[in-house]
Amino acid sequence: MKLRSISFAAATLVLAASANALTIDWTKMQGTSTLAFSPNAISLFQANGGKLAALGNTTPVGTTGWSFALPITSIEINSALKIAAGQASGSALDIIRRVIDEEGTVVTTGIVLANFKLDYINHKVLADTTPHGGATQPMIAVYNFNTATPLALKYKFPFTVNGNELLDKLILTPAAVDLFASSLGLSGDAVLNLVATTEFGTLTQTISTNARKPAASKTPYVPAP
Repeated sequence: MKLRSISFAAATLVLAASANALTIDWTKMQGTSTLAFSPNAISLFQANGGKLAALGNTTPVGTTGWSFALPITSIEINSALKIAAGQASGSALDIIRRVIDEEGTVVTTGIVLANFKLDYINHKVLADTTPHGGATQPMIAVYNFNTATPLALKYKFPFTVNGNELLDKLILTPAAVDLFASSLGLSGDAVLNLVATTEFGTLTQTISTNARKPAASKTPYVPAP
């Protein structure tokens, strides 16, 4: 059993070393990234008329409306034999804000985050960002993150690999703070300071080489015009 595990690991490393970068299609294997928003983030959303909606491949976890599962669709290994990135293509979240203006009219704004990518080299969460009614900006750095529990791979006979990882301290990048402010109509130093300093939650990655049926779609999510 140990020899088989070691052989599989060695074969994987040789394959990765044979190219400058290796992208592994993970759509037919099990893999999920679970985004769970923190109590502070939830309070921030609710205090400003915000809520979230799952789009594309994204599915809600539980009934709270503040935790979501995103299918992992690919994993990138760099020439140093390290996981450089993970992609959740086809997944999206719609951040919606509804407020009542001075005239009593309900005003709705929002921004869609789609096709998430974890950049492990620079410790950032990237996503295509599309303000409601606006143009898409591809692969904007949305969050910085901290690796709370590094990815630990376990090999099981005959050729099954399982892995778990926890990322925390999701904090918006300065560019994302500006984008959220303009897209959602946020203003005021106190509110923007909270947006910039709030830890938004955690990302938990679980992967397995066991088959995923049906396979996940890796078609990028494109918001409706």
